[in-house]
Amino acid sequence: MPTQLENYALGRWMAGTGEQQELYDASTGEVVAIANGEGLDYAAMFDYARRTGNKALRKMTFHERGRMLKALAFHLDSKKEDFYTLSYRSGATRADSWIDIEGGIGNLFANASLRRKFPDKPFYVESDPIALSKGGNFIGHHLLVPKEGVAVHINAYNFPIWGMLEKIAVNLLAGMPAIVKPAVPTAYLTEAVVREIIASKILPEGALQLVCGSGEGILDHVTYQDVVTFTGSAETGRKLRAHSRIIQEAVPFTMEADSLNAAVLGPDAVPGTAEFDLFIKEVRREMTAKTGQKCTAIRRIVVPENLVEDVQIALGKALAQTTIGHPQAEGVRMGALAGRAQVQRLREQVQRLAQNTPIVYGDLDQVAVIGGDCQVGAFVSPIVMLNPEPFRFTDTHEVEAFGPVATLMPYHDIDEAIALANLGKGSLVCSVATNDPAVAQEFVLGAATHHGRILVLNEEMAKESTGHGSPLPLLIHGGPGRAGGGQEMGGIRGVEHFMQRVAIQGSPSMITTITDVYQPKAKQIERDKHPFQHYFEELEIGQTYTTHRHTVTEADITNFAQVSGDNFYAHVDATSLEGTLFTGRVAHGYYILSKAAGMFVDPRKGPVLLNYGLDECRFTKPVYPGTTIGVQLTVKEKIAQEKRDDDDVAKGIVRWLVTVTDETDETVAVATILTMVKKKNQD
Repeated sequence: MPTQLENYALGRWMAGTGEQQELYDASTGEVVAIANGEGLDYAAMFDYARRTGNKALRKMTFHERGRMLKALAFHLDSKKEDFYTLSYRSGATRADSWIDIEGGIGNLFANASLRRKFPDKPFYVESDPIALSKGGNFIGHHLLVPKEGVAVHINAYNFPIWGMLEKIAVNLLAGMPAIVKPAVPTAYLTEAVVREIIASKILPEGALQLVCGSGEGILDHVTYQDVVTFTGSAETGRKLRAHSRIIQEAVPFTMEADSLNAAVLGPDAVPGTAEFDLFIKEVRREMTAKTGQKCTAIRRIVVPENLVEDVQIALGKALAQTTIGHPQAEGVRMGALAGRAQVQRLREQVQRLAQNTPIVYGDLDQVAVIGGDCQVGAFVSPIVMLNPEPFRFTDTHEVEAFGPVATLMPYHDIDEAIALANLGKGSLVCSVATNDPAVAQEFVLGAATHHGRILVLNEEMAKESTGHGSPLPLLIHGGPGRAGGGQEMGGIRGVEHFMQRVAIQGSPSMITTITDVYQPKAKQIERDKHPFQHYFEELEIGQTYTTHRHTVTEADITNFAQVSGDNFYAHVDATSLEGTLFTGRVAHGYYILSKAAGMFVDPRKGPVLLNYGLDECRFTKPVYPGTTIGVQLTVKEKIAQEKRDDDDVAKGIVRWLVTVTDETDETVAVATILTMVKKKNQD
């Protein structure tokens, strides 16, 4: 019997009450599941997510949220074989399913690791303070906090697992709950993963809800605190973006639409070069992976006009090695489209394109199938079309056949290649295969305005490249124009999309208290003993140690030059200073920093384990012999670290503001150093 899919709402699994929708096995045509998402109380679901899920997530720190994602990733990874078995029903081969399943789980791992880029706090202080007054007692800063709403993810059918996990990984790390509405044809895969997520009890209650159905009416309840993301066709995306509630409430709307992505063969990448072979391999892979049902798949193949025939022949040979059939049949390299409805839509689009751009490889009506029946399953042949006049026949740049279909077209020079790539009116990604840096630079700078990502393909990076069609968690995924005008993922950039940025203004001391990061000129705290004798928990933001003073001598400068080997003329040769900024021999900047360390370090053994590094350093005023310097060491920020195992030492990183001044109280050097400090509590 077909599986009856359920929705997860208000903390429980429930069936819908409307008209049932049948979900089919892409290879056999049999009904595998029944979906029904009608009758849900969306107003109650939003309220539940805001009151329960949002409240719980907002209290957690970035590190706690990241560890939550890590635990979830390990749990889903232990269940992945169950997902593979189910994924075959979508027409995906094992390799196709790897992208969806392990690619999605990999996003969880990547975002879990991203927690280290954030403080162990529920909020995030962005960049540096901004001086708003001459005296420095009025400053500004930017703070990011989780929004108080819900992330609504409306996803496409081609990546039912990755599409959900890559999105919720980001909103959960940011501190927002989600309501996920997958596309109906492959919703059985999303539901299976959500069941495991809920069963694991790793997420707080209300952090995730699922709608397995049309989702009609779901956007009627969004507010300005919510975020909506959409992946799918540009036409559907435009309708959703124009929803009255989205407009009235100014709801952030991120759209990632299918686009007519291009692959460009550089003029230097002639037959016989590694770049030519890599180009053919990449085009074949992007045409056939997931049966071409990827928003990043190559739809336009742009090559030098004198190489069109060479590319057509080489690509034809490569595609001829692609065996088609049931994804579980031995030897099959390309499975089926998601269903017969997708086949019909593909045929209509190819027939429209074929009016001016003939098919030069493949057959729209005939396809050899292993372990299946093309009359029952959603099997299609790879199709290559030829557009000899791509500036005249523009359907190539406007009509997308969502499947293993691409159009070959010539260009005369690199300017034409850029123009053709840009005729897609906004794409998620394009590639250029070249080993010529000048060609790469010219193409990237010319095509950047029309693309969200550009891959420069050559032999040097080929073995480690993830390829044209693989969005990566730490890079943005999206594009302008037709591609939707939004972006997903992107590391910290992606997380910020689910947070509210607020500018705060006030005194340095007040901003220090709010941000928990010491701001210059804020009140300082003097303690009874050297700060290097305090454990991590005992140190306070703003705690300051003022050193004794030292008068710099010519001997200091000479000795440092000998020890360091730095004999730059300004330090050692007073006769070479004419026309320079200096009036005499000047102390090395690194001598000042080294001397400052010698002045503020407590030599006794204590909780400080090691010097962890230097974040920033500036030398702001020359120091000449006879200058008397002093140092202030201030606790700027504390970042707790996780224990790797039971034998590890519990510790944290302390960022110290080092300020070196002269006898006039002017700053001559400023730096931020880091030390690793032991915790008093080793549990």
